[in-house]
Amino acid sequence: MNTYDLVIIGGGPGGYTAALKAAKLGMKVAVVESERLGGNCINRGCIPTKALLHAASVYTDMKNRDRFGLLASQVGFDFSRMQAYKEETVDAYRATIQEDFDREGVELIMGHGTLHGNRIVEVNTEDKSFFLQGNHVILAAGSRPIIPDIPGIALPGVYTSRQILGEREWKFDSLTIIGGGIIGVEFATIFSELGAKVTLVEQQERLLAKQDELISGALKESLEAKGVEVLCGAVVESISREEKLAANIRMAGQWRQVVSDAILISVGRRPRMQGLLAEDAGVELENGLIRVSDEFKTSAEGVFAVGDLVSRIQLAHVAAAQGTYVVEKIAGMAHGTQLSVVPNGMFVVLPVVPNCIYTNPEIATVGITEATAHKYHMKVKCGQAFMDRNGKSIICRENGGFIRLIFEAYSNTLVGAQMMCPRATDMIGEMATAISNGLTAFQLTMAMRAHPTYSETIALAIEDAMRG
Repeated sequence: MNTYDLVIIGGGPGGYTAALKAAKLGMKVAVVESERLGGNCINRGCIPTKALLHAASVYTDMKNRDRFGLLASQVGFDFSRMQAYKEETVDAYRATIQEDFDREGVELIMGHGTLHGNRIVEVNTEDKSFFLQGNHVILAAGSRPIIPDIPGIALPGVYTSRQILGEREWKFDSLTIIGGGIIGVEFATIFSELGAKVTLVEQQERLLAKQDELISGALKESLEAKGVEVLCGAVVESISREEKLAANIRMAGQWRQVVSDAILISVGRRPRMQGLLAEDAGVELENGLIRVSDEFKTSAEGVFAVGDLVSRIQLAHVAAAQGTYVVEKIAGMAHGTQLSVVPNGMFVVLPVVPNCIYTNPEIATVGITEATAHKYHMKVKCGQAFMDRNGKSIICRENGGFIRLIFEAYSNTLVGAQMMCPRATDMIGEMATAISNGLTAFQLTMAMRAHPTYSETIALAIEDAMRG
């Protein structure tokens, strides 16, 4: 049985980031991955969806070429070639991770990993099984889509996000999306920009229910302007099929039927626990998640868990930060500035976590909202500026949007930012850095922002907040 300083089950962002960090610190590392290196994010989530979003955005720009004085006799798209571009992008990204593994000496073992007691990992491949011993083990198996118990959910033409990303043929002149969270609104953006008639069905009273109401309302308006029908406070009771698929919906006490060529299920994800823990693993669970301490230790000695297995914040960069934190703890290092961990029962709370949604316009948030501040009786100053007066937005004929900043009222320290505008996902990093370093409004205005750039509007939002 081969022995390693660290064995990691799962090759997604939490797993591969931890592996590379450990290898650079001189540890002998093995990563056990059952499908493809990169996990959900690289292969079935972040990267492929953003590739299709980019392609759809380019197509939209081409359709609107007249506003830039450009001429073309015909504009169209080939969905199969779009999918090929997406796969090339995924392959290229995954190759960079493999190159890093090869350079740092991380051993990648393809097979299904199961944790036993005493940090023994059983690996099962198609033709054999064997065991590894780890001085430490990190569980980073990720998550899988939730399939709700709806009659008709298994009918042909009902997709998960993973399945629809693998579809080469265009079958989506009309599409019903069940779930108005991040995955749902991003797919609504992709398919509406490609010309599909999209209906988005959300059980909550608004889209992105965990976001600020201002964001939710603006997103609904933006999607409706693209032709998306948004149904909130709606529950899909069953799915049936005749010539097309029909989602039978209960909404405000009334029944309605939405007919479409295909249905996408995007109601969330749950930890990938199947076959992960043997009976003798000694790892305790609570509410469907692995119980961990504030240092991501499980109840089994020397075994840690990160990412979607432990956190309700299901983001790739959160898993990566957790993986780095664990490796530094194993190595006995004083942790740097990447992560601050506060235990809260089964929650791991990360104070400065940017949240990005790649709709058009993009959405990015970090820190607290005004509503959260009021909930905790915190006095704040809020400033908001709109992109319709921004030079770069005017040049690019973008769809508008806004930047909203939240400052603690007495010190004028930035505590939150909500952006819905072009390049929001790039600009939110500045706001996260400002919050984590306790920067004030004055300090944020000391650095000039180049003209013309989208980030100039940050200064206007600061000015608006301080005006009050």
